[in-house]
Parts: sequence; structure tokens; C-alpha cells
Amino acid sequence: MENGLRNAPWRRSSYSGNTGGDCVEVADGFRGAVPVRDSKNATGAVLILGTDAWRAFVDGLR
Repeated sequence: MENGLRNAPWRRSSYSGNTGGDCVEVADGFRGAVPVRDSKNATGAVLILGTDAWRAFVDGLR
């Protein structure tokens, strides 16, 4: 998955705006996983969450 992450299309939430603040980015298209990274450090570490864990995280934010 690591090589695929290098070329993955990363996206930010539309709620993040363009101020360059504390945002996370996610990459779509990985079966059973949601890669997550810090938007301020695009070459840094990537956290890989299972889809159930990602869903629980997003539901908890609502």
C-alpha cells in the first residue's frame, strides 16, 4: 500500500477551508482501509484505519 499512497489522490474535508490550519487528509480507493495524514506534513507518517474504525471516528465527530 505504501507505493500507492505516494500517488494517491488526497482530499480534505470541505469544512477545513483554505486557511492551512489543523486539517487531516484522507485517500479514497483503498479497500477496507482509510489512509489519513496531517495536511501540514504531506510527506510524514500516514495512519491506516480500517473502514469500521474510520466510520466510528466520523460518527463520533457528528
